[in-house]
Formats: sequence, structure tokens, C-alpha cells
Amino acid sequence: MGMPILSDMLVALAGVGVLYQGYALLALRQFFTQPSVTPPPPESLTLIKPLHGHEPRLAENLASFLAQDYGAPVQMLCGVNTPDDPATAAVRALAAAPPEAEIALHPGPRLPGANGKMGNCAAMLPLARHPILILSDSDMVVPPDYLTHITATLAQPGVGAVSCLYVGRGDAGVWSQIGATMISTQALPNMVVGVTSGLAQPCMGSTIALRRETLDAIGGFAAFRDILADDHAMGAAIHALGLRVAIPPLVLVHAGAEGSARALWRQHLRWAATVRDLAGPGHYGSVITHALPLSLLASLLSPTIGVPLTIGAAMLRFAIARQANRLAPAAPVALWRVPAADLFAFAIFCASLFARKIDWRGARLTMTGQGRIAAHKMED
Repeated sequence: MGMPILSDMLVALAGVGVLYQGYALLALRQFFTQPSVTPPPPESLTLIKPLHGHEPRLAENLASFLAQDYGAPVQMLCGVNTPDDPATAAVRALAAAPPEAEIALHPGPRLPGANGKMGNCAAMLPLARHPILILSDSDMVVPPDYLTHITATLAQPGVGAVSCLYVGRGDAGVWSQIGATMISTQALPNMVVGVTSGLAQPCMGSTIALRRETLDAIGGFAAFRDILADDHAMGAAIHALGLRVAIPPLVLVHAGAEGSARALWRQHLRWAATVRDLAGPGHYGSVITHALPLSLLASLLSPTIGVPLTIGAAMLRFAIARQANRLAPAAPVALWRVPAADLFAFAIFCASLFARKIDWRGARLTMTGQGRIAAHKMED
């Protein structure tokens, strides 16, 4: 491929990328201005929290789910794979702290399967006491009106499940903060664009709230024990029932714990490879969401056009970061981290085009197609 053709392609991609960032900024501003639905009378519910190992501020993150303005009984059900899992200390500390809360702990073992999280959920499910189930990852933090928003949305006609958007908060140093910036300034606006345009119907591990009869109808958690993107697969199964997954105008916080560049690379490469496996051509088209790296590359080959595109891309990326800060002041994005996060994310995107093996919580997984995985022992 000749240099002029390559230059023209990069300029075109960068130009489309800049336009996309402008659209994403508008979508981000508009999505969270929609009115909330009127909450129904509160119903009792069970919070399902699969845990694995120590995480920074784990007890504090879990406590946010109990510090709720909600008028019905709430059970928190936590599950680990072995009784000596370090996460059990956080659960016991939370149970011993006032105010009194109903907290149950399943000490393992989990049900077998390549997806340890789903095996954990399936094993602890018999301890769930209430008709509404809210599954969420251990690293999520929620506002005091979280349960009110979730149950109000779940009560709407045709809704089979509720999921939530989120920003990032780095709890383990600079690399986790770069990862948090990637979530707040890239993943969040991209998810909003997908939802508002109808191109995506996400169901995310941040929250999957559904009724017990809906979970039973899709086969329970055990049906997803060999699927990497369990959240996506659960959403697809709910859609197959003729129900939809609703997204309320609510922002949660993802507490990142990646303490090194390697850990951050593994985490985000797993996410990106999963999207590639599920979205197919759509993942390749998402190259246009990387406006700043594309503009920088275009500047090297065509400075006259590439430099203005780079300036425009940078201004829009900073505007998106400021908008994310307004949505979640408790998890602020430092503007200096935006270019570093964009370059790291672009490298992840390029690597995801070829990755077939990924690392997840101490296991090496081989992607076998259609979102399914096989587990192998990690090699040090």
C-alpha cells in the first residue's frame, strides 16, 4: 500500500473519529437528563456478590450496597470459592459493623466450569431468600438511591432485567487510574452511543437485576458456566424471552485494582477480545472511536490536515472527561491522563484483533467461539 493511500486512509479515519467524538459528547450529555421513572412500593430483594481474593476498599465498596434509601428487606449474599479466600475477611467485617444487615456467606466450593464467577453464583443461589435478585461485580460502588432506581426500572412493562452504566475509579496507583480513565472517557460514552442509537443492548456485570422466575426461565446461573461474556449471554437469553434489558440514567463507579501495566493490559485485553468475539465486524469498525491516536498517526503522514484533527480530537476528549467528572464527582478524571489512556486503549484494540488466549483471575482461557471458553492452568 502506497504512502499517499495510507495517508488518505488515516486522515479519513481520523476525521470520522473526530465527528464520532462530537456525537458521543452530545449523547453523553443528553442521556443522563432523561427523567427517572416513579418507583413502585419497595419489594424485598437479594444482592448477589461473587467475590475472589483481596481488592482495595472491598468492604467499603460492598457497604455502599447496604447504605441505601430503600424501604424493604435487603439480603446481601456473598460467595467465595474456598473458606480461606481473603475476601471473607471483608464480608465478616461488614457483618460485624453497624447498622445491622442481613449478610450471608457461601464458603464454596463453586460449581465446576470455565467461568468461575458463574460457578460461584450458581453455588450460592440456593441461599437467596427474596424474589428480586441483583447480581453485581465486587468492584462496583453505588449511590444511596441505587436500589430505588433499579427496582423502579425493573417494574416497567416489558423489562426483564436492568443493567447500569459506570465510570472508573483507580484504587491501586497510576495504572489503575489510567484504566479508570479509559472506562470514564471511552467505555462510558461508547456505551451511551450504543444505547441511544439502538446499535447495542448492553447487559453488564455492573448490575444485572431480574426476578427469580426470569433467571429460572433462562436456565439459572449454571447455564453460563462455560461462557466468557456471561453478562452479554444473560442479556441475550432475556431478549429471547421477548423481554428487554433496561438502562436507567444512573452512573455507578467501577473500582479498578490493576496495580501494574501488565495487570491493566490483561484486564482490558480480556474485555476487548470478548467484544471482538461477540461483535465481529462491529469491533473492527470501532477503530473510529480512537480519534486521538488516529489523528496523531495522520499528523505524521499529513501534518497539514492531521495536526488540526489532533487538536480537535484532544479538545473533544477533554470535554468528554469533564462531562464524566460532572456525572460522577466522586471518581474524577485528571485531564493529563486522557492522552495516555487513549494511547493505551488503542494498543489494546490492535492486540485484540489477534488475541485468542486471555488471562482471568489466575486462569488462562482459550476462546473457542460464540463466546465460549475453555480453562487451562496458568504458566508462570
